[in-house]
Amino acid sequence: MEHTLIHNAEENQFEVHLNGSKALATYERFEGGISINHTEVPKEMSGQGVGSFIAKGVLNYAKTHQLKVKPVCSFISSYIDRHPEFQEISVFHNKNIH
Repeated sequence: MEHTLIHNAEENQFEVHLNGSKALATYERFEGGISINHTEVPKEMSGQGVGSFIAKGVLNYAKTHQLKVKPVCSFISSYIDRHPEFQEISVFHNKNIH
């Protein structure tokens, strides 16, 4: 099933809508980056890859806009751990940050 990621800048979140339900990842901006604070996928949307779709979309957004990512959300953090192509934008994987 194909999903569409919506960037709702007014609410500081990325969303996927499916059959009347909404999955989301909330964020806050900081100078030079975004802090991804929470990812939520309703039970009726689980098992369909929606969480990973959101994570990849948010991280690609950050890469495209040259933003660092602070993965406060444990789901996003573990997604970054499993996908080395996003580790360079994560402040927790940057070897220059102590």
